Amino acid sequence: MYRVLAQSIQLPGDNGPVPITGIPGFKYGDVGSIVTGAIPFVIAFAGFGLLLMLIRAGYSFLTSAGDAKKLEEGKQRLTNAIVGFVVIFVAYWMVILIGKIFGVVEIQSIFK
Repeated sequence: MYRVLAQSIQLPGDNGPVPITGIPGFKYGDVGSIVTGAIPFVIAFAGFGLLLMLIRAGYSFLTSAGDAKKLEEGKQRLTNAIVGFVVIFVAYWMVILIGKIFGVVEIQSIFK
């Protein structure tokens, strides 16, 4: 998997990224590689959170037994889960779209 560095764009007069030093065994050399390495874990964590929210909303529906308060609580949890999914989905596609608009091809390699 290719890694994208946030500081990979060289501007005129720029000396390049400043590496993080002094930490033995630390494989990430700069902030960009730390962020790039964390992205797949953040997306996986968000997906797992979505699954848990959907299960909890379903449980609220099943155990409501006609109680309007519990039924409304289940609806609210389901709505929150769907809104969270939409936010994550839109953020993912905005990153891909911005990468295509500005010609940063390496962004797509993060999500493969």
